[in-house]
Amino acid sequence: MKSGLTHIDQDGEANMVDVGDKADTTRVAVAEGAVRMKAETLSLILEGNAKKGDVIGVARVAGIMAAKKTSELIPLCHPLAVSKVSVEITPDADLPGLRVEAMVKLTGKTGVEMEALTAVSIACLTIYDMAKAADKAMEIIDVRLKSKSGGKSGNFMRAGLEG
Repeated sequence: MKSGLTHIDQDGEANMVDVGDKADTTRVAVAEGAVRMKAETLSLILEGNAKKGDVIGVARVAGIMAAKKTSELIPLCHPLAVSKVSVEITPDADLPGLRVEAMVKLTGKTGVEMEALTAVSIACLTIYDMAKAADKAMEIIDVRLKSKSGGKSGNFMRAGLEG
């Protein structure tokens, strides 16, 4: 019974993939997401007047920490020694809200897509948590992989982002 899913064995059982024989390559993944909110909430955050403090700074650190703990949060993910994690949070008045982008890099045997997606997800959740007193109707939207490079499967770039 071959499912085509790498975490399912021939008996249909979930297992961690053995990456021991794979070559070490440089791997980079970039993920994105956003938190849509009232314009007044965005202003409150940007002016530094949120009751819980520096929303953007704390969310950035939370995203970095989350990327490093991904294997503790998602079953069957390998623990990875990432060499770089960056989380950029950018105001977008047209949304209105905050856009989040995470980049994770390592040289190793497995990819870092889950780490980049986890970083974005936790950064967005932290933004929500820190600003929910002002705006419980905020929405976390568009969490997705933008790109990845390295490894046997090659490169991926989300359609519409080329160039």
